Amino acid sequence: MSVKIDPNLMKDLKAFGMKDANKCMHCGNCTAVCPLSTPENPFPRKIIKYAQMGLKDKILQSPEPWLCYYCGECSDVCPRGADPGEAMMVMRRYLTSCYDWTGFSRKFYTSERFELVAISIVAVLVGLALWIFHGANPDMEHACLNTVWPAPAIEIADIIMGTILAFLLLSNTYRCFLFVMGDLRKKIPLDIYIGQAKELLTHFLTQKSFGKCEDRTQWFVHLMIMTGYCTVFLLVVVFLAGGIHVIGLSWDKIMFQRDVIYPFFHPVRLLGYYATFAILYGTTYAMIGRLKKTKAPYKNSHATDWMFLMLLQLTTLTGILVHFGRLLDWPMITYIIYVIHMMVAIPMLVLEVPFAKWAHLAFRPVVIYLMGVKEKYYQDQKG
Repeated sequence: MSVKIDPNLMKDLKAFGMKDANKCMHCGNCTAVCPLSTPENPFPRKIIKYAQMGLKDKILQSPEPWLCYYCGECSDVCPRGADPGEAMMVMRRYLTSCYDWTGFSRKFYTSERFELVAISIVAVLVGLALWIFHGANPDMEHACLNTVWPAPAIEIADIIMGTILAFLLLSNTYRCFLFVMGDLRKKIPLDIYIGQAKELLTHFLTQKSFGKCEDRTQWFVHLMIMTGYCTVFLLVVVFLAGGIHVIGLSWDKIMFQRDVIYPFFHPVRLLGYYATFAILYGTTYAMIGRLKKTKAPYKNSHATDWMFLMLLQLTTLTGILVHFGRLLDWPMITYIIYVIHMMVAIPMLVLEVPFAKWAHLAFRPVVIYLMGVKEKYYQDQKG
């Protein structure tokens, strides 16, 4: 079988943040020290070699970038300063753009201006929509969001947004599946996919492979950000969409960030507080680390890394202010902050989730799951 060489691959990868990979002399120190590298899936050395040789197709089929959690041990021991950990991060950006059929992801990762303009446009459109389509008789004596933006209208918008997000993310994840599995996907029986499904959920919820790395603080921070964000996503996008009526609840009994003030120990309120703490802790730790460049994962910051952290923290902080506005019953202040909150949160959801770093939350556990599927299939073939 012929091997295709892309002579412009390294130049293309530089647009995604690749800097020092050409320094690699393939001593193998990075692969030897990595606690997640295996004989079946060795990294980072192999992927860097593919990049240097222009083997784009090999990279597209490689699961290794998603098996790496960037603890930074490999970069710390590299004698040439090739920063293999950052090279793996670059590969994840590059692969995300390859999975995305719309082309938005490539624009996000290769143009800071495009990302900033896209987010700004969506934010302005959200602000205008909330200004234009507000209720006719808003309550100016009490902080009552439903009088300004009626719940049924918010529900329709939420369903539309959730549907679009699901379609984009699932379609890109399917392309990830096609690249990683190749022709083998046609040979593996369905029962093996089903039998390994538990691993998909386990790795998504716990990021347990990261726990094998020496720096467990990084795993904890990663877990806090992931679980905090997913909790908010479930509360706002999933529970507030059409599924509410299926479980027999009305809007005034389920909404966390709108008009009902739950008792302190209500599960929804506790989940909201957990998500707030987890996101603020994780994002603050990561921001300070990137400013001080205290660890290998924080020494090189891409524009999308900062945008990811800032949007998430701003969404959380404005959400806190909305919550206090409701508790203090300050109507006008609450309404204004709510608009700002939505102008930050919605661009993050509709742009960052399917096209940028948030998509990694889907791709990584899916690829780890697919590696388990492959392993089970080969075991059955030998047995």
